Amino acid sequence: MRKLRMSVAVCILVLAAAAPAMAHREMRAGYGSGPGNVEDIAEKGDLDLTAEQREKINTLREAHLKDIEPLQDRLYAGSRELRGLWLAKTPERESILVLQKEVQALRNQLMERITTYLLDVRQILTPEQQAKIRSHGPGRMMLRMGGPGMRGGHERGPGARDPVLPQAGVRR
Repeated sequence: MRKLRMSVAVCILVLAAAAPAMAHREMRAGYGSGPGNVEDIAEKGDLDLTAEQREKINTLREAHLKDIEPLQDRLYAGSRELRGLWLAKTPERESILVLQKEVQALRNQLMERITTYLLDVRQILTPEQQAKIRSHGPGRMMLRMGGPGMRGGHERGPGARDPVLPQAGVRR
């Protein structure tokens, strides 16, 4: 009975650790999708961007996506390796803890680069355009850490939420 409980607990932990990695790889098909993907505000019509602003933002975005691609790859590989360690018949505690720290460090690096990118984009916008972004509420220019459907993505997909219904206690 004790072994069964332990096996179930390990399976749950493995699934919890593997879910973001698997979601990342599924969503990776599109250019720039996956962890670190940020909304392309140059495509939003309500900001009334000038051609020069649009060009600068697109240049920044392309550079950002190129910059984070190796981090995304390393994050995926680390998550996949971590999943493998958890799936071992006898998981190696020390290896898992060390690799978990490495994966977290990669996530932190990714967040720093995203923050820098978003701050750079804001400098291109006029005060009126920045006010429009703020009026849309939090997350307008924020990242989607998992691709479409997750954390504010507009497409339906894994993790997508119904924007009309409250999250707690609602059945579809």
